[in-house]
Amino acid sequence: MAYSDRELLARLIECEAGGEGDNGMKAVAGVVMNRVEAVGGEYARIGQRSIRKIIFQPGQFVCASDMVRGVYNPQNIYNMQPTEIHYEIADWAIAGNRIPEVGDALWFFNPYSPDCRPYFPTEVGRFQARIGDHCFYTPTAAYYDT
Repeated sequence: MAYSDRELLARLIECEAGGEGDNGMKAVAGVVMNRVEAVGGEYARIGQRSIRKIIFQPGQFVCASDMVRGVYNPQNIYNMQPTEIHYEIADWAIAGNRIPEVGDALWFFNPYSPDCRPYFPTEVGRFQARIGDHCFYTPTAAYYDT
């Protein structure tokens, strides 16, 4: 299916953070757009300021894959049915808005525990904030060498 960037982002927001409330969804949308707007490192090189390329970069968002480790992933963006709030948050993030707690974070993940580790995915990202079930990480100087 040929979805617009807005549609892809709304679907990813619903899939990755639909149960996290407005701030959780805004935080996830902010990470995607921070990657789109990255001025250096892996996301600038691979993403080339494209929402589509960022969302579909292999290994980044489980929701962007309909298969995970050879098994069908029913929780994927193709099965999402975004509502008006998902589109509003997508528009908000595309317009350049971010929630202050997330700032320029480039990563998030759900640790399935009460604690967020200090770095993610390696030393390239430093813990910034926890919003709902997700931990958010901002780039360190090491990220720009990726």
